[in-house]
Amino acid sequence: MSPVDQITTVDADGHVLEPRNVWLEYMEPNLRDRAIRIEEDESGSEVLLVDGYPHESLRGRLGALGGIEMDSEALMTAGARSYEDGCPPGGYDPAARLAVMDDEQIDIALLYPTIGIAWEGLVRDPTIATAYSRAYNRWIVDFCSHDRRRLQPVAHICLKDPEGAVKEVARARKDGCVGVYLSPDPPARDGRQLDDPAYTPFWETVQDLDMPVSFHVVARSGGGVLAPWINDVQLGVGEAVFSFTFLALDVMAAFTSMMTRGMFETYPRMRCAVLEAGSNWITAWLDRMDHKFEVMRAFSHMKLLPSEYFKRQCLISAEPDESITADVIRHLGEDYVIWASDYPHLDATFNVVGEIREKIAGLPEQTQRKVLGENALRFYGLSA
Repeated sequence: MSPVDQITTVDADGHVLEPRNVWLEYMEPNLRDRAIRIEEDESGSEVLLVDGYPHESLRGRLGALGGIEMDSEALMTAGARSYEDGCPPGGYDPAARLAVMDDEQIDIALLYPTIGIAWEGLVRDPTIATAYSRAYNRWIVDFCSHDRRRLQPVAHICLKDPEGAVKEVARARKDGCVGVYLSPDPPARDGRQLDDPAYTPFWETVQDLDMPVSFHVVARSGGGVLAPWINDVQLGVGEAVFSFTFLALDVMAAFTSMMTRGMFETYPRMRCAVLEAGSNWITAWLDRMDHKFEVMRAFSHMKLLPSEYFKRQCLISAEPDESITADVIRHLGEDYVIWASDYPHLDATFNVVGEIREKIAGLPEQTQRKVLGENALRFYGLSA
């Protein structure tokens, strides 16, 4: 076995596929009549209901929330498949997940939600949003208790309820969650900016708890800033590829907003991971932000260059199919890149470790060690 084969591999963004009864079982009994649920509409198509509001973009297409290496046309055809049709056992059964990780040569996986990336924009009641987060966080901790070294829970926190977010992140940390997933979508925080004074206690809390935050793409109901370009209910020819491609835009925007609003200056110990937006853009984007900051310095709270804050407090996740990952690592630095499988989503594939190793094979062994696992271990305070 070569030294590279012995490197600890950490999947920095794997997903679970929450069983449809999670919120019915894990919410407080007095709130369960408002639980997230999957039901059939009058035409027999499955619909995700969030406090009674339907997620129209996913109506009849819930199987496409999973679907790794399955037929995308079948999963995306409204009413053709159920949610469970797209759910391989590794998405909802921890023992099956460990078997997948063994096959894929993944030692440790940081686990994120799937239904959880879809519901926040639909919730009107902030207290219910926190109750949804709390129920999921309890469940993911139970899921990961099957093997607390290899399965690492990331808490889902919704910022619609600022006070509830503070309480829930502290509770989730005590339960063993190692990081925080935040939706980048403005409706998930009722349009508030990330530096709104209402969130000061939250940012101070995640900083004090040494709990990295991460932005990840979402499956929103509605087109957001791209709404004029998309009919996301019908997803006609060209629109599916268009909308799928632009999922990364929300993540890029949230990260850029956090940076340019001076939040890394205000919270110098807060750490942020940028997920599922690819990594090839980051070097050009940091160059661009550095230049624009120099021109507009008088209008900024930042004291350092954006690239300097990034290297002090951030990481970005490379996707296995990206073609210039090694060059990005050389340019950005070996300490700032992690990788992710995105298992078991529709655009994920198997042999991801083999792919990422192939992409970075020309880099020094020390660099490969960092990218494949050591950077994530350090960032999240984990043991190999």
